[in-house]
Amino acid sequence: MTAQVPVAEAKKTFADLIRRAEAGEEIELTRYGRPVARLVATKPVPKRSIVGLMVGKGVSPADPWAGDAEIQEMFEESLDSKDNPLNW
Repeated sequence: MTAQVPVAEAKKTFADLIRRAEAGEEIELTRYGRPVARLVATKPVPKRSIVGLMVGKGVSPADPWAGDAEIQEMFEESLDSKDNPLNW
């Protein structure tokens, strides 16, 4: 059976009403004897890891620590250049 609780009383005992709803009791809130809302337990929401949220959303290189060959070559050329102030 659904428990009926006036809104004025629910304000005073809200924490207790939440505990009762979590335990499976259905609580109907009333105003002037008319039902206006219902407190019921919800299904627990499964937690997902951040990694799980990102699955399939991006591309990852086979070796994330490997540099791009073209950029590496450009860098080495700039070091060997006679315009490089570090080359004496």
